[in-house]
Amino acid sequence: MSLYFFRISHGRYSGAADQPYEFVNRESAWTELTAVCADLIGGISRTLQEDAEWRMELLDEAKQPIFRIRLVAESIG
Repeated sequence: MSLYFFRISHGRYSGAADQPYEFVNRESAWTELTAVCADLIGGISRTLQEDAEWRMELLDEAKQPIFRIRLVAESIG
């Protein structure tokens, strides 16, 4: 089992979890990341400001990102 950390970034605010999560492999870590994002994304998208970005990353034991999911609000034109 490997240890992973979640990190959420929104604008200039960013924070990684202090408590690690254990997953059997990268695939199960990815599955959990997508499930957590699915639970959060509805509320986040309702409050996301124009030209803003929300990001969730899964970090390895060294707290280096291995997966990232981004929600970007862009004004075009």
